[in-house]
Amino acid sequence: MQIARRFPTLLAAAAAAFTLLGTGTAHADATALYNSAQDNFTSGDEGAGLADLRALLAESPDDAQALALQAIWSDYTGDLITREVALNRLNGLDPRLAGGTRGLFGAIGAAVGTLPNPIPAIAGPSTGIAVLGYGLLPDGSMRPELVNRMQAAWLQAIASPMSPILVTGGNPQNGITEAAAMQGWLIGHGIPASRILADHRAGSTVQNALFGVNMLRDAGATSAIVVTSPNHIRRAVADFIVAGIPVVGATTSLEQLVSQLPPPAKASQRGIYLDTTRTLRLPVER
Repeated sequence: MQIARRFPTLLAAAAAAFTLLGTGTAHADATALYNSAQDNFTSGDEGAGLADLRALLAESPDDAQALALQAIWSDYTGDLITREVALNRLNGLDPRLAGGTRGLFGAIGAAVGTLPNPIPAIAGPSTGIAVLGYGLLPDGSMRPELVNRMQAAWLQAIASPMSPILVTGGNPQNGITEAAAMQGWLIGHGIPASRILADHRAGSTVQNALFGVNMLRDAGATSAIVVTSPNHIRRAVADFIVAGIPVVGATTSLEQLVSQLPPPAKASQRGIYLDTTRTLRLPVER
């Protein structure tokens, strides 16, 4: 009799435990699907990544980060209907992230339309010059490609004598960061040390933009001229725009200039899309 009376209570407790376990499993599945989607986007399988996101959103329709990724990679694949549906849902959940995602599309469009240009722009003190690093030799000296970037940066610095100059790059070799090597080169070529901001932390183009934009703003810059190699300029421009500063010029070195003049085909824009999702601070893994 006691067992019979307690049976409904036992059933209720079992149901509650099952519900808790079920919730934990669903959460784990959503995390696994998100991570799988990001792995697929990184490896170049957008179809599989988008399939992961559809499965995730069927379980967790209010996942703002998944909706942002769905919008971005649907744009890449040309599925504008899915892009707009995802953006509209995202706007109801997280208007700021939705606005950042829409801004990302504008940044990619501006970057794709950027032409590598060795002729420096003329700008005033409210426009900073952002010079991106390149891997040093084991002894800490600059590789030829970085020297070429520095020559373009020097011309840009002379054309805009009041602009603050950001040199950005970590990845030390022999105790010397890319930024330190660049800073030394500019000072050695007559640029006052007081004009130079050095970011010694960045290990990628995404970090060049995220760290560099804050430093440029602190120096009073409200826009930027990006200086790098022709085959890197479009990705760098997109990252700096997404990081929050308008890019008003793109000065490049001369190597591979002609081959980089045509706008990249869609398949060649993957790196730009991938980088900008990182710059938007969508986690690679969670």
